[in-house]
Amino acid sequence: MNNFGVRDVDVVVIGAGQAGLSAAYHLRRSGLVPERDFVVLDHAPAPGGAWQFRWPSLTYAKVHGMHSLPGMELTDADPARPSSEVISEYFAAYEEAFDLRVHRPVHVEAVREGEDGRLRVETSQGVWQTRALISGTGTWDRPFWPRYPGQELFRGRQLHTANYPGPKEFAGQRVVVVGGGASGTQHLMEIAPYAAGTTWVTRRPPVFREGEFSEEWGRAAVARVEERVRQGLPPESVVSVTDLPVNDAIRAARANGVLDRLPMFDRITETGVAWDDGRTVDADVILWATGFRAAVDHLAPLRLRETGGGIRLEGTQVARDPRIQLVGYGPSASTIGANRAGRVAVRNALRVVKGAAARAGV
Repeated sequence: MNNFGVRDVDVVVIGAGQAGLSAAYHLRRSGLVPERDFVVLDHAPAPGGAWQFRWPSLTYAKVHGMHSLPGMELTDADPARPSSEVISEYFAAYEEAFDLRVHRPVHVEAVREGEDGRLRVETSQGVWQTRALISGTGTWDRPFWPRYPGQELFRGRQLHTANYPGPKEFAGQRVVVVGGGASGTQHLMEIAPYAAGTTWVTRRPPVFREGEFSEEWGRAAVARVEERVRQGLPPESVVSVTDLPVNDAIRAARANGVLDRLPMFDRITETGVAWDDGRTVDADVILWATGFRAAVDHLAPLRLRETGGGIRLEGTQVARDPRIQLVGYGPSASTIGANRAGRVAVRNALRVVKGAAARAGV
């Protein structure tokens, strides 16, 4: 550990992405003071949440539905600039405008039972004891790598969306892109003009959707994710239950054969991928656009998981421990969902804090 000692606050917020900053804003609005009453801990080196790590070719124009944080609009953003720059600058301005005093880089190692009904938050910068915890750690730190026979034999390069360097890195190479979501299609369309060849494989046939995504359709998608969380199952991402929106770039890529999809291969060979029907594809690179899982390992000492493998929530509140709120988890992983979750989580957390204070006779 270190010599920082133990510090007591009413609320600890872990993570300064969309959900964490939304929660910090609502804590501020409720009258709580940063450092004295609550603290925000973030392990990233700078403001911007996971956005700061996105590849440079993901411009702001390509970002789907970025909603402004509460209390301060994101306006006049240059659509041609990398989203990592636009959103990081916006988050930095937001933290300064509302004096949120985010501690970084701070790695939260574990959350355990503390003294007097408090939670003990153990970090690389010391220990905080808190009455309530709002965890908004997202998914970026847990990229999901599927396992396939022969994977260790492949002589080429394997990488994940989390490490995607941009399309020019694949010039003259044969690239297999795995994954049927928005990242997979964006990678394919960017890489195709540079690569010697691309192959797209997905577990399920992709569904392309023409026309605008209605609010009703969006609510239905979120409801599917929410139901899994309510049952204590590992959450699917909101993106995973949505279809692929069709725009001019998608239409062109489909017409040019870039988005011709093959079913998932059965194994990986030294030189590429292979199917049991005898088909093979040679590759220099396998790019896994296979999504992420919730980064909640810091909560493991509290044994919050259900038999289904997930953490059951009632709104944002953990069913097994009402002192803990999860934001940016499951249905609140979208930017608009994270905003709403931050507000709800603060309301719940303050109820816990007031109840604890009343029991202590404060």
